[in-house]
Amino acid sequence: MRKSVRFGVLTIQNLPWEREVERWKLIERLGFDNVWLADHFTDPVNPTGHWFESWTLLASLAVVTKRIRIGTLVSSIPLRNPAILARQALTIDHISNGRLELGIGTGVPGNRDPVYKMIGIEDWSAKERVNRFKEQIEMIDRLLRQGVSNYKGKFYKLNEAAMNPPTIQKPRPPLTIGAIGNSMLKIAAQYADTWNTHGASEWDTPVDKIINNVRMRATLIDKYCEEIGRDPETLNRSILFYSRFERNIINSKDNFRKLVRQYKEEIGINEFIIYFPFFDSKQIQNITSLANEVIPNLR
Repeated sequence: MRKSVRFGVLTIQNLPWEREVERWKLIERLGFDNVWLADHFTDPVNPTGHWFESWTLLASLAVVTKRIRIGTLVSSIPLRNPAILARQALTIDHISNGRLELGIGTGVPGNRDPVYKMIGIEDWSAKERVNRFKEQIEMIDRLLRQGVSNYKGKFYKLNEAAMNPPTIQKPRPPLTIGAIGNSMLKIAAQYADTWNTHGASEWDTPVDKIINNVRMRATLIDKYCEEIGRDPETLNRSILFYSRFERNIINSKDNFRKLVRQYKEEIGINEFIIYFPFFDSKQIQNITSLANEVIPNLR
């Protein structure tokens, strides 16, 4: 099966509303396939800076866009009850007329995100975080597929939980699961429509190591798909350009072209998401050049 090659953009919600609209309309106009918001209580790098809540903003941006698919990369499970998240997804699926992609992950631990101290929520251990994630994704998958759901897990429960109206997308909006470690890769193999990852363990991770990390994870997720009887070709594979080198990738058309082809041809990645945190004239010029001069030939 030949999977379509998609290109997306991750923005962070650090601009005034009017400029957020301007940025998203530009991304849509440039022909990108999808556009994403981060999901944190505040900016982990600049906790006192300008920041909008992701799902509220996503609903608003769904109204001012028409074609582009929209989502969260990725929703952080400590911030919401999973049934509430499913209801938010159902709502935005309707507001966007079926353009939602529900991205979800375990969330950033407390040593990298001040949210736990700021608002007094529990910073789970790594094991509990993954166990909770598995229950959450099982619940969300069930809630978005059927009108009434029941569920009894260790951490979460449903009792005749009704979900109406049904989602526009069938059988539900597609799930993008962010996964790096083995346990999360197994969950992604079972539930994800798209597996998203990044290969950078540190800000300055060398590009060769990044590619090797992604290659090893891709091999593992293929294995986990096969173990449960899933054809690995039914799983989309998505990469976020995250490291120092990758975040600067929009500055060089040649480097961008080379990196995309390497991921696509050697590892089978078919979705490439560019980090676009700022909105200055240089960034706009660079991303416009990529969209117009490079990306069409990489599809």
